[in-house]
Amino acid sequence: MPLRVELKPFERIVIGDSVIINSNTRARFIVEGDAPILRERDTVTAETADTPAKRLYFCIQTMYLKNDAIRHRASYLACMNELRTTMPGTAQLAEAVDRHVAAGALYKALKEIRALIQCEGPAMAPDEVVP
Repeated sequence: MPLRVELKPFERIVIGDSVIINSNTRARFIVEGDAPILRERDTVTAETADTPAKRLYFCIQTMYLKNDAIRHRASYLACMNELRTTMPGTAQLAEAVDRHVAAGALYKALKEIRALIQCEGPAMAPDEVVP
């Protein structure tokens, strides 16, 4: 199913391995295919992954954008263990993330982790950074 995307002026979007930067006007387009897509505001960089939930988000984001969950499995397990140890009150959210990853629904896992990031504090949410 095609995805409609509307970008604000100078907004960025990651499609697969490419970063697309909009010009100085609002733009609308449709993306067809199975390429992984993330808006700039929904990305975290290695430098900004400074909390357990953000590190888990960055790991799954990498798995999603590179379409290579197997290669990052050990890193994912380490991040998930760190999260469970440091944030035991978020066990239900962590389990939901784990179920999505096991099912290969990495974008859904990213959506769940955004709630975990909010549990760490509102200043910790992913915001306008590019991988």
